[in-house]
Amino acid sequence: MDTVLFLLYLPLISFLLFKIYNFLNQKRHQNCYILDYQCYKPGDNRKLSTDFSGDIILRNKNLGLAEYKFLLKAIVSSGIGEHTYAPRMVFDGRENSPTLDDGLHEMDEFFEDSVGKLLARSGVSPAEIDVLVVNVSMLAAVPSLSSRIINRYKMRDDIKTYNLTGMGCSASLVSINIAQNIFKSRKNVNALVVTSESLSPNWYAGNDRSMILANCLFRTGGCAMLLTNKVSLRHRAMLELKCLVRTHHGARDEAYDCCIQKEDQEGRVGFHLGKTLPKAATRALVDNIKQIAPKILPLRELLRFTVASSLRKMAQTKGGERATINFKTGVDHFCLHTGGKAVINGIGQSLNLTEYDLEPARMTLHRFGNTSASSLWYVLGYMEAKKRLKKGDKIFMISFGAGFKCNSCLWEVRRDLVERNVWDDCVDTYPSQTLLNPFMEKYGWINNDDPSTFQIPNYFMEKYGWTNNNQVPSAFQILD
Repeated sequence: MDTVLFLLYLPLISFLLFKIYNFLNQKRHQNCYILDYQCYKPGDNRKLSTDFSGDIILRNKNLGLAEYKFLLKAIVSSGIGEHTYAPRMVFDGRENSPTLDDGLHEMDEFFEDSVGKLLARSGVSPAEIDVLVVNVSMLAAVPSLSSRIINRYKMRDDIKTYNLTGMGCSASLVSINIAQNIFKSRKNVNALVVTSESLSPNWYAGNDRSMILANCLFRTGGCAMLLTNKVSLRHRAMLELKCLVRTHHGARDEAYDCCIQKEDQEGRVGFHLGKTLPKAATRALVDNIKQIAPKILPLRELLRFTVASSLRKMAQTKGGERATINFKTGVDHFCLHTGGKAVINGIGQSLNLTEYDLEPARMTLHRFGNTSASSLWYVLGYMEAKKRLKKGDKIFMISFGAGFKCNSCLWEVRRDLVERNVWDDCVDTYPSQTLLNPFMEKYGWINNDDPSTFQIPNYFMEKYGWTNNNQVPSAFQILD
């Protein structure tokens, strides 16, 4: 009788075991690993010094003294240093009349450097790439930039490509999410993710303050990442993706309009950064945190926060400190988007972070500026160069972008990270004792509003070869 029952149940048990094996085996192949990444660093001849920044501003004949003062205040308070990089056409003096070739050449330089170095160092040939995801928000070329990479590196005919535009500074995690979703349905896949921004055709030459601000913040940069779900390569992986959440507030007009490409009154195209941007970013961050916190924080911290919030509501306490959630119970490092000094300070305040937590983002902003969607990877590079990242550590990434979007994810470090990267030549000088730049020291005299005492310094007159007041640009001629 027992033998009969065993024979009857054997197919059912075998079927269940087969299903369990398939499920577990499939889960093994759905993991998303980063094998390597390569940030882009242009040559020293592309660095924007204080003096050269002054030259660029003076070349814009549409600016007046009021705009000079605004730019001086913006640059001084931006947190950006003197070693960031600008597009080549700015150094050629052609920012008022950029061409399509300028934008394409800018991208080609990045592709040649970062993609080439990444593939060579990882030992993965172009023919082994199964998926290519490229995001460059403000340059749409035909053929696409992804096709440009395929042609340059002679990739396979059956490669799957995704070319993203208009996604803004949060596009990097959107691209990661695309690769992650592909990994869930296909085994043994290598994905190349390329993220950058083309500044050449988008340099604003007008005088709208909300649009010239972008010239102060955005700098040249980019990053190429090699991702895989191959179980056989997980021992080589640097990071493993544990969770990713995307929040989009595009349905709200205030959020949609706060960060947008448009024309000014004279028909000049630029990137508008509105006054409602901080509010839109805060709302998107709050909604994103509500979704991702339960996925990455331990149960005890979620319970503590829930009890603390409930007690505060029951007591109907007005004012005082509100209940805050402690992200450090589930996160070791914070990789923040370098959208600007105010963005970093705002996230730090919202998450109750220390100066140590904010240091990588602040130093990245100072050294490389806001490199749009690739900025997160420069921040990660700083942590790696400082040898902060140890096996088992958790890294929380947060980015913001036009739309308005807030995207975040959690990575787990697979091994101690000590690789050399773009920070090699300067990491020992950071953290800098001061993040002040010399703009105020050299151009602070612009803020003098008194016509009776307003005087252009002699060194400034000599630099530009002005021998008398008649040669001085009209913007400085405020005397009656």
